[in-house]
Amino acid sequence: MKNIVVGVLTLLILATMGYVASQGGAYNGGEHGKGIQDIGNKTAKVTKVVEEKSDREKEQEELKSIREKAGNIGGFKVSDEYKSKCSSCHGVDGSGMQYGKKLMGPKLFGQSEEEIYQKLDDFKSGRRENMIMKGLLIHLSQDDLKRLAKEIGEFPARAKALEDKD
Repeated sequence: MKNIVVGVLTLLILATMGYVASQGGAYNGGEHGKGIQDIGNKTAKVTKVVEEKSDREKEQEELKSIREKAGNIGGFKVSDEYKSKCSSCHGVDGSGMQYGKKLMGPKLFGQSEEEIYQKLDDFKSGRRENMIMKGLLIHLSQDDLKRLAKEIGEFPARAKALEDKD
């Protein structure tokens, strides 16, 4: 009896294999093969999008290096501390920066020294929540905050002096 059951199952398996082969099986260009080919095309498209992103990233890095090199050429002088801590989000001249529709850092230009100092102190103490600002300010003393606030508060006067010079 076992042999009969095994024989019938073997014939059934062989018949199924013959049928699949006659229909152009999954990997031989049949209907299922087209589905697999579509998956391959989608994978190629995804790879292309990833390559485009890497190209965009390269462009962003180039723009960033150009901005850093240009630094103070078209604007007024700022301290290295401001450049390293603030300018990447707020701009070299404190005019704020946007990446697409996302605001990276708000405009600082035109705010008073007292306003800036209060905001910096609030970020450092946690009264205002922003992880980036807190991380940048956590190791700075109150004197450092005052010095940065004073520098940023002087931006309008520096810009005016630069305009008057031209």
